Amino acid sequence: MKTFSETEIKEHIATYLNNWAFEKGVIKRDFEFGNFIEAFSFMSAVALVAEKSDHHPEWSNVYNRVSIALSTHSAGGITQLDMDLASKIDLALPGISYL
Repeated sequence: MKTFSETEIKEHIATYLNNWAFEKGVIKRDFEFGNFIEAFSFMSAVALVAEKSDHHPEWSNVYNRVSIALSTHSAGGITQLDMDLASKIDLALPGISYL
């Protein structure tokens, strides 16, 4: 699987993704919700998308905050799988229905 160069990653983020950053070999984004239930509901929606995509995020949750980092470990970098999952994660935000 082809990995993207740092330039390609930054261009893709700037063009297609909102509030994602490339840092230390991963694309990452932090989310903040009104409370724990909203954060956990978001994580549940993302888990379904990730499982269907067979591509799983590194993430953490503390009360109303969720942090997500994506990379394709088997390819040793950022691939189209990561970019596609980041786009789908953005669509899983409250108020956006696609599932």
